[in-house]
Amino acid sequence: MTHITRRLAVLALACTASLAMAQSNKGEIRIAHVYDKTGPLEAYAKQTHTGLMMGLDYATGGTMMVNGKKLVVIEKDSQFKPDVGRAQLAAAYADDKADIAIGPTGSGVALAMLPVAAEYKKILLVEPAVADSITGDKWNKYIFRTGRNSSQDAISNAVALDKAGVSIATLAQDYAFGRDGVKAFKESIKTAKIVHEEYLPTSTTDFTAGAQRLIDKLKDLPGRKVIWIIWAGAGNPFKIADLDLKRYGIEIATGGNILPAMAAYKNFPGMEGATYYYFGIPKNKVNDALVAQHYTQFKAPPDFFTAGGFSAAMAVVTALKKTGGDTNTNKLIQTMEGMSFDTPKGTMTFRKEDHQAMQSMYHFKIKVDPAFAWGVPELVREIKPEEMDVPVRNKR
Repeated sequence: MTHITRRLAVLALACTASLAMAQSNKGEIRIAHVYDKTGPLEAYAKQTHTGLMMGLDYATGGTMMVNGKKLVVIEKDSQFKPDVGRAQLAAAYADDKADIAIGPTGSGVALAMLPVAAEYKKILLVEPAVADSITGDKWNKYIFRTGRNSSQDAISNAVALDKAGVSIATLAQDYAFGRDGVKAFKESIKTAKIVHEEYLPTSTTDFTAGAQRLIDKLKDLPGRKVIWIIWAGAGNPFKIADLDLKRYGIEIATGGNILPAMAAYKNFPGMEGATYYYFGIPKNKVNDALVAQHYTQFKAPPDFFTAGGFSAAMAVVTALKKTGGDTNTNKLIQTMEGMSFDTPKGTMTFRKEDHQAMQSMYHFKIKVDPAFAWGVPELVREIKPEEMDVPVRNKR
């Protein structure tokens, strides 16, 4: 066999292998879930994946197929590390031939992953990372988000707190989630006064020094005094209540969280805030299905991030049904821009300008019910998408 003949044979073999892989993938739609499966947000990540799989099952009527194509979910662990998330997403697109990716959990990891989606010209559906910059100045056209953003969190929480004569100090983690959250909250406050911002490392377990700074800023002020907490993962910032805040007339306020974290809320009956999701609040058939299935499978209600994973699944399947199972990225983008889809929270719609899902939030007041291990967020009112002036922060 001559050198040229050998080269032709190798090329033919490579082409055959490529054709075989293309044919083997032809009957599949490959979805990569790149999420912080290990690390400080592991509990959130696990819920998201559970919700994603339940949502795919529900949206496909139990078949895990769309238009005759099998949905294949590939799991990748981003470990709450930006460089790992970036590498895992690239591997999902390049090696695993993922048609679309979902994730991650942490905002810092998400920001590192955004350019990878643009490089491979594939959609990354962000769920549940929250930082505004994901659909703001770091955004590109391949990014969609079903998760709420910092502005939606902030605007809805401002509904509960933005009143005349109220002084607010903020306590947040010192990374994208915390800083973007406080920035958006400050922009949403029109009547109350923000008197101090306290940022602590994500690994903080002793909140004494930070709490003392917060107390010193608030204690001598007239009127209602509130510490607004925005925190994710490990550490219990509600321990600042141990410093006898009541003596200074200082209240605590916060948004929603996962049920284990909301055990601390039982110490604050009447505390107000706004949440993304609580299983007992939305009244619709999708939420009914999620709650029933979760109780059947786990003997417990679905949690905060379970609903998010379920919503991401509903968005993906809705889009794929509309394209007839076509995974061409440009076709998917055209389909998803302005697309409305059902979720456990009701209808969401991807805003065309930045692909952020417009969605309801829920103003709550905490009630203590001995039947539950957590403080129960009772609905004050649903804050609908059209009530929230969520800024478009990208440079499209």
